[in-house]
Amino acid sequence: MEGIMGDLAYLKKYVEDHPNNKMAWYLLGKEYEASGQEGKAHYCYIQAGNIYEAFEASKMPSPEEVLPGYEAGLAEEKHRRQKRSGFVRKLALALLLLLLIHIPSAHAPGDGQVVQAPVPPPAAEVPVEVPPNVEDPPEPDEPPAPPVVIRGPVFTATGYGGGSDQRQQAGLSSLLALQQQIGTSLPYAVVLGMEPLENYLVWTKEMPVVVALEEDAGSGQTTLQSYDREACLCTPPDPSELQAAASAWIPEQESLGVLSSAMLHYKQAKGQWPESLKTLAGSYPNNWIAGTDEVMEQAFEPLLAQLGGSASGEGQPGEEGEASAILASGMAPGQPPYFSEPLEIIIDTDNYKLALVSGDKLIRSYTVGLGGERTPEGTYAISEKVVNPNGRDNGEFGSRGMQLSDTNYAIHGTNEPDSIGKDESLGCIRMTKKDVEELFDLVTKGTKVTIGKGILPTLESVPKERFALGHRQDQTNPHRTYRWLD
Repeated sequence: MEGIMGDLAYLKKYVEDHPNNKMAWYLLGKEYEASGQEGKAHYCYIQAGNIYEAFEASKMPSPEEVLPGYEAGLAEEKHRRQKRSGFVRKLALALLLLLLIHIPSAHAPGDGQVVQAPVPPPAAEVPVEVPPNVEDPPEPDEPPAPPVVIRGPVFTATGYGGGSDQRQQAGLSSLLALQQQIGTSLPYAVVLGMEPLENYLVWTKEMPVVVALEEDAGSGQTTLQSYDREACLCTPPDPSELQAAASAWIPEQESLGVLSSAMLHYKQAKGQWPESLKTLAGSYPNNWIAGTDEVMEQAFEPLLAQLGGSASGEGQPGEEGEASAILASGMAPGQPPYFSEPLEIIIDTDNYKLALVSGDKLIRSYTVGLGGERTPEGTYAISEKVVNPNGRDNGEFGSRGMQLSDTNYAIHGTNEPDSIGKDESLGCIRMTKKDVEELFDLVTKGTKVTIGKGILPTLESVPKERFALGHRQDQTNPHRTYRWLD
């Protein structure tokens, strides 16, 4: 009951602040219904209008059917109007009295006398000394910026499992959260579904469209369309166009996740934000990221402004958690980065899995080779990233290597692909060529690495088309011979 009442209080406040948000009315109605307050629930459903009809697939109840709750809402609104009206009358009377007090007396009209108010003598000129260092008076406020106009679908993703009611609630809640995050109305918003698996939500390039909200520009009518046949008890329209748009949004969010993680780790190591994208994409050993792409080029400046305002370091959040909180609020209207927590690596020595995660979002899961008890447990960080360790792409460390803190252990490729899924290394984590090259592009210097037992689901999740950055810089290191414990 405590959870229900907490959601009720939150949604009631949200509805008060956003009375035209039909989704919020619908969610509030669901909370009232769950707590047994049927009258109030039906009143909320009436306010939700077509949103209720779209998700309940039933005729909306009439006011007569929900008369107690409906009348209670009307009475409450009438009471508020009366209070406001009484206040306005009192305020008007007070202003009138104040005006009468300050009107100068005059003869009645028609008595032939013209009364002229006495003119006070001119005041003596008093020299005024201007104190030093006084700033100029502030300029008048600039006109407000035009409202942000968002065209095309705005995407988000949510865990989508359980029964039809639970899935329906998840889709609506995700739309509401997206609207809050962006801070403006959404004429077109789409939710993708992630499969829940143990403690994670699985992010893939095949996440299905589960619900969409679209507003007709001409009529202003909002259409809420479920693409879940069981939840809507309907035959959903063809989602192929939305799926095609989603297939572009998903890798964009992965690029933003890499970029924001690199910026946070750079700040943690250097004490200030990177000045430019080139600062992060330097040659070895300054290769915080393995390359760049168009998404990063467009997003760097807005993301830097969102994180700290400038690259000087003044007035910027000092802790990674603070910066992550800012990321969670959205990078820019219309294009909020989905991953609000830095990307991390988790390795499970029980099932030979290496996963890339952001909070509870599982982005990739690879099968790796380990060294049994020789592979250490604990928490590390990627301290060095190198292409073609020891000058070869087909040697014992393969084409990529990522060192774990100040140790002789690393995540790297291998020239023994049959050892993947086995305990044949001296302690390092071996990966196939395709897997290690994709992971190299997805993680940055400073990435947290956790190694333990029983901490990941048994899942292999890699896309057919791998993530790869372009505009690559020289990331080889011919000046060192690597002696990791392969």
